[in-house]
Amino acid sequence: MRQATKDAALKRLARIEGQVRGVANMVEEGRYCIDVVRQVQAIKAALSGFEALVLDDHLETCVDTALKSDKLEERRAKVEELVAVLGGRRK
Repeated sequence: MRQATKDAALKRLARIEGQVRGVANMVEEGRYCIDVVRQVQAIKAALSGFEALVLDDHLETCVDTALKSDKLEERRAKVEELVAVLGGRRK
């Protein structure tokens, strides 16, 4: 992972961590359910953004390197890995 991506990822994770703590406080305080659900939706959106950030970096570094490689097995492994993660299957 490139340093710039790592820095951005850690900032996003810290923000998400704060959001999760905020939701825990909301639950403890007995806040209105829909308000809690809206915050959960915001957390899910933030996690999706984090996932996209990491995946983009992976594509631009690891996958790009593998695809430029002369090793067919390495290229095939990276493609299969992407298909599995994007298709929701576990490898």
